[in-house]
Amino acid sequence: MIGFALEKWSIEATALATLAAFLLLFSLAPGDAAGVTYHDLVMGFANPALITVLCLLMVGQALFNTDALDAPTRFLSRISGSGISRTLLVLLGAAAAISAFLNNTPVVVMFIPVMTAIAAQRNFDAAKGLMPLSFICILGGMTTLIGSSTNLLVADVAGKEGYEIGFFDFTIPGLMLAAAGALYIIFVMPLILRQRSGLIDQFKPGTGRQFVSQIEITPNHPLLGIQSRLGLFPQLEDMTVMMVVRRAIPIRPPFEELVLSEGDIVIVAATRASLTKALSTGSANVPSHPRDAEPAAEKEIEPDFHLAEVIVSPGSRYVGRTVQGANIRFIEGVVVMGVQRTRRMQHREFREIRLEPGDTLLVGGTMEAISRLRSSRDLVLLEWSAAAVPLRRFAPRAIAIFLAIVALASTGLLPIMVASVLGVLAMLAARCLNVRQAMRTVDSRIFMLVAAALAGAVALEKTGGAAHIANSVVALFAGSPAWVVLSAFFLAIAILTNFLSNNATAVLFTPVAIKIAQGIGAPPEAFIAGVIFAANCSFATPVGYQTNLLVMGPGHYRFSDFLKAGTPLVILIWLTYSFVGPWYYGL
Repeated sequence: MIGFALEKWSIEATALATLAAFLLLFSLAPGDAAGVTYHDLVMGFANPALITVLCLLMVGQALFNTDALDAPTRFLSRISGSGISRTLLVLLGAAAAISAFLNNTPVVVMFIPVMTAIAAQRNFDAAKGLMPLSFICILGGMTTLIGSSTNLLVADVAGKEGYEIGFFDFTIPGLMLAAAGALYIIFVMPLILRQRSGLIDQFKPGTGRQFVSQIEITPNHPLLGIQSRLGLFPQLEDMTVMMVVRRAIPIRPPFEELVLSEGDIVIVAATRASLTKALSTGSANVPSHPRDAEPAAEKEIEPDFHLAEVIVSPGSRYVGRTVQGANIRFIEGVVVMGVQRTRRMQHREFREIRLEPGDTLLVGGTMEAISRLRSSRDLVLLEWSAAAVPLRRFAPRAIAIFLAIVALASTGLLPIMVASVLGVLAMLAARCLNVRQAMRTVDSRIFMLVAAALAGAVALEKTGGAAHIANSVVALFAGSPAWVVLSAFFLAIAILTNFLSNNATAVLFTPVAIKIAQGIGAPPEAFIAGVIFAANCSFATPVGYQTNLLVMGPGHYRFSDFLKAGTPLVILIWLTYSFVGPWYYGL
């Protein structure tokens, strides 16, 4: 844990060293070492929670690829205002309310792409919202019996001991804890969390620079037949129309009642973001070339179509040639989608622009073709700039698959792991995702961290270490008032749940809670509810709960971020229950 927190070594290296140390310890330990074998220690690599997290990250990538959540994102963006606090209040409030009646994990999966998209629109770092999203869903989930699998496990074990837990039995104290935590999460956590955008996010292309491009009006084009109004085309509001070429004759602005017809070529100046959106909706197309057997503009964008930026090098063979005459498509395997120049360009047809050294070209093609540009001496590839074009025509099927996953998991028809694996397969079959994109979402930090943490959890559980820690804490307060014992017991579980599985913590300590309550003559319900709330206090480490792992990659978080932002929340929930619990249960 010290190694993870200091971050002197990579998470992968620390995790591997931890796993190796446990393997060595229990291989050399005398006897059967409380039943801990090397099989138990490496089972973390096949843990259902790990498989679920990785599959749900792939499903999220498919939603991103198809731009499937654009409509809900715009709706939430409209009602959330402009400030970060209000945005977080709306998004996190909605997530918390839903997580009270659905499993936390699908809720977080639903809101990760929404939070990321709104953060990009509002120009604030997604790291300010993703960890709060995970935490608020955990808090919302501990207000009802079905809000979390942890709650159900505690209720099941308590039922076997003769204590039935109803649907809303702990809702009132749960809401009090959630309210206290929500105030911290919305107003304090964003101040603690540092900006964690990676290099790609810091140099995200297409913010304000404009490329000159063209749109060919084909027989089935969505812009066919539209008419200019007051000299502008409302359907191209995020682009500047520089010229319309009709039968080789240029028509320049102002455009008076001009109706676009088949065969027109519309020359536009637009940001990369605008061009990407137009390509995904079919409003823009791939420029055709006289050598094409079939006009490229009439073809649909392929699932692996990426955009990237390249710079024309000073000694490039393409210098002095026109966009069309350079034949970059046939030499390099990519098509030139736009040209950007630091100084003013003459207004001419896109394919007649002569390339100069230092020009930035927006090129499109498969990821394989773009990767080959790394070896080109004529075009310098900007590595961070490659990104897939969302395929909005696949958005309905992506949403349908995603909703099916949520329905199957939340209703209990299938375990969430099974539903998520089937969901990834369905996304691949529906072409919402390809194998390369799916594998790119696999985060080695999460993979190794979970495996090492679960090895530690097995060791603590099977050797009796976890129970020993909890019992020792309670023993320190023997003879104290019941509320003091309850507070100490809560704190011990809240700490352990960040290192053990929260479900394992719930199962281990529910019988202990009932025995302690019976031994001191206190209402067992107070201690059972304490186990529910404390086992859900998995905020201080990324392995505390699988939703923490889900946001770790997209938020670019480090292990220390969870310690810094999550530890105060654990303390806050503990202190709140130390007052609320005794008051509500009459201790």
